[in-house]
Amino acid sequence: MRAVQITSLDGPQAVDVHDVPDPVPGDDQVLIRVRAAGVAFPEVLQSRGLYQLKPDLPFVPGAEVAGEVVSAPAESGLAEGDRVCALPLLGGLAELTVAHHSTVFRLPDDVSFEAGAALPFNYLTSYFALVERGRMAEGETVLVHGAAGGIGTSAIQVAKAFGAGRVVAVTSTAEKGAVALDAGADEFVLADGFLDAVKESGKVDVVVDPVGGDRFTDSLRALKDDGRLLVIGFTAGQIPEVKVNRLLLNNISVVGVGWGAYAMKRPGHFAKEWAAIEPHVASGALTPPIGATFPMEEVTDALLTIDERRATGKVLLVP
Repeated sequence: MRAVQITSLDGPQAVDVHDVPDPVPGDDQVLIRVRAAGVAFPEVLQSRGLYQLKPDLPFVPGAEVAGEVVSAPAESGLAEGDRVCALPLLGGLAELTVAHHSTVFRLPDDVSFEAGAALPFNYLTSYFALVERGRMAEGETVLVHGAAGGIGTSAIQVAKAFGAGRVVAVTSTAEKGAVALDAGADEFVLADGFLDAVKESGKVDVVVDPVGGDRFTDSLRALKDDGRLLVIGFTAGQIPEVKVNRLLLNNISVVGVGWGAYAMKRPGHFAKEWAAIEPHVASGALTPPIGATFPMEEVTDALLTIDERRATGKVLLVP
């Protein structure tokens, strides 16, 4: 089969497509014919050896896919031909992949493979961040950084679906602000000077931050008493530091969101989270904006779209 391979740690430009052996599923694994695969910031980091998951070279990256079941163990309840999305965690950027049956989820009939491939990584992360870690309550105000990207748009929709009263998007340009509004945000503000804009309309209860960098301190200042800042990632490249007196004086919290590491330690947790979001997927409340779709041979372009922060919505590869 054809698959994307990382053969060196020289960045996105060194990632290429090769012929590799078909995967052989284990007794507890589902074999899936991939129709669409998600591309995300972890793959960019993996291409440079900077992600916490560091497989031996060469390896096939790709954490999330959608496609059709080729074979499945009896205990999975799946059958050949079933439409699914899945979290292989590695090996997804290929024509065939395998995933443990507990991380394979049926797709509603009217959800496309492209949308299905955009769901697991971002939407389960956002659910974990806002509901499980952030304790978002009905009617609260949520501010989302990087709001036009895959995590950002999913956080907007998850916040709305699970009861947020108001969602404020933070974007670098007005064009990206329009993407955030289309995803369901109530308003957007530009990243440059976002704190002043937020203060004018009222501070927020929860900040979703996949960006990090020099806006972190202003995010703390944007929080109401008992506010929570959810740390999801550092796409800006810089890992910020916090002076803890800010937390004490305003009774606010900085909350780590390490979704994959958390769920992998708890058998069945991925499935529990999917069960929580699936009704909203079926209703259309959670509908991933698709930003750019690339053929497998253009994987470098897909990775650079994310690396250079040009992505709006989810970036996909289609084998």
